[in-house]
Amino acid sequence: MGEQGKIVHVGDLAVRPYEAKDRASVRYICYVTGYMGEPIDWQWRDAKSLADAFSGYYTDREPESSFVVEAKDGEVIGYLLGCKDSTRAWAPERVVIRHVFTRGIAFMPGTAGFIWRSARDIVADSVMRRLDHSTLFDPRWPAHLHIDLLPEARGKGAGAALMRCWLDTLRAENIPGCHLGTLAENHAAIAFFESMGFRKIGKQPPVPGLRSRDGKRLHGQLMAQDLA
Repeated sequence: MGEQGKIVHVGDLAVRPYEAKDRASVRYICYVTGYMGEPIDWQWRDAKSLADAFSGYYTDREPESSFVVEAKDGEVIGYLLGCKDSTRAWAPERVVIRHVFTRGIAFMPGTAGFIWRSARDIVADSVMRRLDHSTLFDPRWPAHLHIDLLPEARGKGAGAALMRCWLDTLRAENIPGCHLGTLAENHAAIAFFESMGFRKIGKQPPVPGLRSRDGKRLHGQLMAQDLA
């Protein structure tokens, strides 16, 4: 299923390899699903910086490792963005910092509050020793993925098809494992990833800046799967 160029049909949807023409659609989906599959514009209103941070590397540097979900009318309504060697990927926080210096998003309405709140969180978490300084460049799970679906693609098997395409690709290339990051509070996502063979690993550190709709802090959750 993960063979490059192969199209997998799931009902009236098609899962196929990413193409350059899909870039704008991927960036749009990345932004409108930025908060646990829902819009994030209520706490981050700059679509360019968010899409650069969370989709830019995959579409611009490793497009051959990504897949999309295409509706019957040709619209792209979901994606899986993959990276086979995580040491090569751009760190999202570094991309955001670049936008701070080049576009001034630390002073723009819709992003300034998040950025300054992040700075306060980092200071407080450092004092309270809540920061997680570890990075997951573990040779057991060198690959990683991001997956997002618009509402019209959900509940139809498209997410599982995307995952199988990616995991089959990794197995075919003898890549020993894959990891991903989600939020500990995103119980639906965790259940889905567990159904695809992933397991929770590591701690659940608070994510700087990010808040729930009722103002509570949210926490990261790493998951991994052995493929060898």
